[in-house]
Amino acid sequence: MAFRRRNKSYPFFSQEFLIQNHADIVFSLVIFILIGLMFEDVLTSRTVSCVFLPSFVCLEGEVTTYHYGWKDCATILFYFFIAIILHAVVQEYLLDKVNRRLHLSKSKNTKFNESGQLGVFHLVSSVWSFYILITEGYLLHPSSLWENYPHSHLRFQVKFFYLTQLAYWLHALPELYFQKVRKEEIPRQLQYICLYLLHISVAYLLNLSRVGLVLLFLQYVSELGFHIARLLYFTDENHQKMFDLWAVSFVFTRMATLTLMFLAVGFGLARSENQGLDIETGNFNTVLIRMTVLLVVCLTQSWLLWKFIRFQLRRWREFRHEQAVRKKATAKQPVRQLKRDTFGHHENGVLKADNGVSQRTKKLKSP
Repeated sequence: MAFRRRNKSYPFFSQEFLIQNHADIVFSLVIFILIGLMFEDVLTSRTVSCVFLPSFVCLEGEVTTYHYGWKDCATILFYFFIAIILHAVVQEYLLDKVNRRLHLSKSKNTKFNESGQLGVFHLVSSVWSFYILITEGYLLHPSSLWENYPHSHLRFQVKFFYLTQLAYWLHALPELYFQKVRKEEIPRQLQYICLYLLHISVAYLLNLSRVGLVLLFLQYVSELGFHIARLLYFTDENHQKMFDLWAVSFVFTRMATLTLMFLAVGFGLARSENQGLDIETGNFNTVLIRMTVLLVVCLTQSWLLWKFIRFQLRRWREFRHEQAVRKKATAKQPVRQLKRDTFGHHENGVLKADNGVSQRTKKLKSP
């Protein structure tokens, strides 16, 4: 199917191009979904202990498990385009309609669109990851996060979750161009996009998928609170209490992340019987790799906490400065003087003489 250009010529798969082709978007989405059904064999690759099947599926009893491989790149590319299309649909049918009613400035409009898109993504991802944690039993049995490592055989929903996460954060890179993000905003967005790609890739490739699921759930819930607070602030600037709740959840998430990493990687894997590097079985449980993973996570969480503290201090200083300016303005407010009319010699509605004496006739006292 060929895309039809209307009125203007936009770059292929740009935000304006997708919005201008409503029927083409729906039809393309259906085609992509139909093609996606053919990718079941791409989602898997042959494992060491599995019997070679046409679809490279490893059967362990009645449970079908999967292993990562180079064919995952094709699946990620497929859902990369799906994410671009869904991004355009959310932008047109949800965010643009709200923007027309709010009449935000250009800078606030950009932040509103960013929080709207990420809010929808974090909501879906947090619910999805929580569902996986419940169904897989990771929350009820925390020791399963590091026991029986390596966790190289993944259930379909776990593998599918990781591939879609990688596809979404990869699609965020070209969206910086499609959304026409300002140059001063690009470094900030590139930072968190690259951090997500780094941590998700490491958890997926080093077979730390169970720990990664819990950490992603905590992170997405915290970020969901931030974007909801920012959306409410743009609709009404008096809604600032949500930022206080987000601040508490942000600090709790950082502490929980560090605690879980030291518990699972620092102590759990250190006591595991499978010590040593074995790429064929997916075992990366060595001292060097464990310390490197812990160091990367600790540095990232420390950097996030440092930025958070600096932001809160700057916000507190600005608030104190505004309070001081208001007090000075109140103290310097001049005393209200009486209005005088020089021609009629009126003062507060009463006619006065030149010397300030009322012109009312005096009553003579009787002798």
